[in-house]
Amino acid sequence: MKHLAAYLLITLAGNASPSAEDVKAVLSSVGIDADEERLQKLISELEGKDIQELIAEGTTKLASVPSGGAAAAAPAAGAAAGGDAPAEEKKEEKAEEESDEDMGFGLFD
Repeated sequence: MKHLAAYLLITLAGNASPSAEDVKAVLSSVGIDADEERLQKLISELEGKDIQELIAEGTTKLASVPSGGAAAAAPAAGAAAGGDAPAEEKKEEKAEEESDEDMGFGLFD
């Protein structure tokens, strides 16, 4: 992400196709070391492409992803947890009943 952020900053500054050295310069200006392998991969993937078009394409792809899936999963998890709760209560009741059995007997009888 740091490499991409630096790349985007450079493109916003007016350089349409930043080089690896440009990205390294931005990162080193804030004390971050660049990962050469990741940086080269980023540069090769974005070479010759318009950043604004890539952002627009990514936005449309994200818009097509359903966002209601996480909300539907939450009640299902709650129902599963709710189903487990009575079983736990029964176990607790059994434990309490066992301790009640000793209540009628004295320690020294």
